[in-house]
Amino acid sequence: MSNPNNIPDRLVPERCILVVVDMQERFRDLIYDIDKVMAGSSRLIQFCQAVNIPILVSEHYSRGFGVTVTELRNLFKPLKPLEKIHFSCQANENFAKALKDSGRDQIILCGIETHVCIYQTAADLLRDGKQVAVAVDAVSSCSAANRQIGLHRLSEMGVQSMGVQMLMFELLHKAGTSEFKEVSGLLRGS
Repeated sequence: MSNPNNIPDRLVPERCILVVVDMQERFRDLIYDIDKVMAGSSRLIQFCQAVNIPILVSEHYSRGFGVTVTELRNLFKPLKPLEKIHFSCQANENFAKALKDSGRDQIILCGIETHVCIYQTAADLLRDGKQVAVAVDAVSSCSAANRQIGLHRLSEMGVQSMGVQMLMFELLHKAGTSEFKEVSGLLRGS
């Protein structure tokens, strides 16, 4: 982030990577507003695939919490999730290496839980000098209160809070391009 006025750089596809955090089967019935999180995450995944933004997917202790939910798993051919035991994705060696190897410094986060894994991942990424954005309509926690606490803390730390649609439009930058036409169906909705 090079802007002297503390305004984050504009998100650009060549610098971005999407991180889908712990969207696993065992959490499905525990997460507040999970259908909204799944829909937003699905839209983001499909958008990033269409505009060639890399995607990392984490699974927290998959032996105990299951694999990535089927609806999202089916969007990848094949899905190669990064196993983790730390709450922060960045604290896991395999994730940190994959992120470094990507060469990307603008990280978009979606998934669960906002006040634990999303928050801790964002904090570590910021400490490592990365620019972080969270898709507020594609994250949640076990309760609405914990989701709100997490979003508040992320905002205090300087994480960009953006909706899925807002993220997509920022990354596209303008209408009328072939990429815009390709993803126009994903742009509809909130």
